[in-house]
Amino acid sequence: MFKKKPNIKPLSPLKSSDRRRTADQIISDFGLGVPVDQHADPADKAASTAGLTALRKSILPDSALSARFTTTAGPNLKQVSGTVYIGSHEGTGDEQRILWVKVGEKMYPTVYTLWHNPRIVPLLYTPLVVVEKLQGGADLMTPGLQRGPPFPKKAVKGAVVGIASLEAPTVPMAVGTCEIDVSSLEKVQGMKGHAVQTFHWAGDELWSWNSAGKPGTDPPEYIEGWDDEKDTEAELASQTAAMDLEDDQDGGGVSLNADPTERSEAEKAQGVDGEDASSLKDSVEEVEDKELSQKEIDEAFMNAFLYGIRYHMDNNKDHPAFGLDLPLSQSKVMSLLVQPFLPTYTPARTASLQIKKTSWKNIKKFIKYLDKQQIVKSKDRDGNEVVIWDIGFEDRHVKSFVPYRLPKKDVPTSSNVNGKPAASLPAESSIGQKLKLISLLRPKEKLAPILNASKADPRGLYTPVELKQILAAYIEAENLVSPTNKRFVNINPQIADALLGTSAADNAALAAGTIARDALSERMVAATSPFHSILRNDADIADSKPKAGAPSKIQIVMETRSGNKTVTKASGVEAYYIAPQPLADELRKTCAGSTSVDRLQGSSPKNPVMEVMVQGPQKDAIIKALEKRGVHRNWVEVTDKTKGKKKG
Repeated sequence: MFKKKPNIKPLSPLKSSDRRRTADQIISDFGLGVPVDQHADPADKAASTAGLTALRKSILPDSALSARFTTTAGPNLKQVSGTVYIGSHEGTGDEQRILWVKVGEKMYPTVYTLWHNPRIVPLLYTPLVVVEKLQGGADLMTPGLQRGPPFPKKAVKGAVVGIASLEAPTVPMAVGTCEIDVSSLEKVQGMKGHAVQTFHWAGDELWSWNSAGKPGTDPPEYIEGWDDEKDTEAELASQTAAMDLEDDQDGGGVSLNADPTERSEAEKAQGVDGEDASSLKDSVEEVEDKELSQKEIDEAFMNAFLYGIRYHMDNNKDHPAFGLDLPLSQSKVMSLLVQPFLPTYTPARTASLQIKKTSWKNIKKFIKYLDKQQIVKSKDRDGNEVVIWDIGFEDRHVKSFVPYRLPKKDVPTSSNVNGKPAASLPAESSIGQKLKLISLLRPKEKLAPILNASKADPRGLYTPVELKQILAAYIEAENLVSPTNKRFVNINPQIADALLGTSAADNAALAAGTIARDALSERMVAATSPFHSILRNDADIADSKPKAGAPSKIQIVMETRSGNKTVTKASGVEAYYIAPQPLADELRKTCAGSTSVDRLQGSSPKNPVMEVMVQGPQKDAIIKALEKRGVHRNWVEVTDKTKGKKKG
C-alpha cells in the first residue's frame, strides 16, 4: 500500500492522556496480556499498574507524535487517509520511526514495532522468495503459507498479522490483513486465492520515513522474542531444504514439491550423480537427530567452508579465482562458501548449525580464524566488517579435504543487500519471456474541464491516440468545427484556458478565433505527464500499476580499470523482470570470464538497483543475453567510456 510516498502533514505531540488511551485501545484490540509481577503485593497499587505502564511505553513510547496522512492505493489510485504515530523505541537513540498506522478504525503496527514487541500479532511464514515478492507490493497467496497447518489461532479473517521468511523466522518483514480464516485451513497444497493482503513491508515508504531524512533501518538478523517453542527453526530449515519453489498461477504464492530422486549440483560435482537415490536417503536417515556440541558445530562450519572452496575449484576450473569475485564480503562468504555446504540432515542438526552457536559467535571472527590458520588472507573494511581478499587454493587443508554427502538443496549463488542468503530466481525464469512497453499519459489538472465534458476520467491514464480521440469527441460535442475549414477548430474559453498559452502562435490563434486541429492535438498531448508500464507475457495493462516518468533504459557501460583492463557493466535489468544473478551466471559461462553482482553506486538502499559486471568488452554478449529475455535493442543504452563517447 505504501509503495508510493504518502503525504504526511506536520507532526504534533501526542498528549499523555491520548497516548495512554491509544495504547490501551491497541492492547484491547490485539488482545495483549499485561505482564504481572508474581512477587508483588496485590495491595500495592503502584506495583499492579507497573506492568500496564511498561506495556504502554513499549508499544507507544513516551513523547510520541502523530500526524494525518493521505496516499493512494489500488489500481484505481483510490485516496486513503489516516493517522501515523511516530516515536523511538529504547535502544534506538532518538531515531524517530513510524510505529503505528491507523486507517479507518483499524490500527496496523509497522515492522519497527514488531521488531521491538514480539508476539503482539500472529506470525505467518513463507519462503524468502515469496517475501521478496511481498516487498514489491504483492499479496500473500494461500499456497505460499508454510509452517502449518495448524496455523496461529488468532490468524482469522480480518486479523492483522506479521509475515516472516522461513530463512529468518524470527524477523517479521511485512504486515497485512488476513483475507480468509487462515487458522481454519487444513491444507494449503492445491489451494488458490489470496491469504493475506499486504499493508506494509520493510522497504516501503513507511519503513523509509524519518524526520531527519535518514534511510530505513535494516532488519535485525535474529529476534529472540519471536522464537516459537513448538515449531523450531530446525523444522523450518528441514522444510526449506526439501522444497522446490514454483510460481503460483495466482501470482503471489508458491507450490512446494520435492522430487526424491533429484540431486543437488554440489552432489553431482562430487561424482554421486549416477548412484541410486535411495542410498542418499538411507545414509541421511542413519544420522542421529540430536543437537551438536560446540566442537562439532565448529568442525561443521570449518568443513563447510573447505567444501565451498573445493566446489568452486571443481566447477569453475577455467575462471580466475575459480569464479569467486574477490574480495568477498562477510555475507558472501556465508551465502557462497558456508551455508550451502553445512550438513543439515536433520531438524536438530539444522538448529545447531548456526554461526552464533560456534565458538566464534559471528562470521567476522570466523574469517579472522581462517586468516590465522593461513587458509585465507583478510583485512578490515570500513571498520565494520572483514573481507577475504585472497584464498589459499593450494593450502593443505583444502587439498586434503574429503567431500561428504550434502542435504538435498540447491546451492545459492548470491546474497541480497542486507547480507542474508537470497533465494535467486531460476536462470530460465526470464529466458523466452515476451515484453511489451506501454507509454501512457496522465492529463494535468488544467485539462479537467475538457475531460469532464467528454465524460472521461480527468485523473486517468491514456495513450496519445486516446487523448486525441477524447479531444475530437469534445470538439464534436461542442460543435467547434470551423464551418469554412474542417481542419480548423473554433476556440472557446475552455480550450483557451486549458490548451493555449502566451506564445506568439497562440496569441495569433486567439486573435483569429481558430486553431488547426493537429496543433490543438499536439497541445493536448503536451499538457500531460508521462507514465509507463512494462508488461510481461500475457499480462493486461488493466492489471498493472503504471509508473511515473518515461521508462528507464538498461545501461551498459564499458570502462577501463587498472590500466588497460576493460570491464562491461549492465544495470537496470530488474524493471524488465530479469534477475541479475542468473544473468551474471550465464554471462560467466558465455564470456569465459569472471562476473559479479553488486549494488549500483548511488542507488537507494531501500530499493537497490543491482549492477552486473563482466570482465572484458562484452557489450554484444550482454545485449544477446538480454534479447533472449525479451528486451528490445532500443531499450538499451550503451556508453563506451574506453573511447569517451556514447553509442546508440
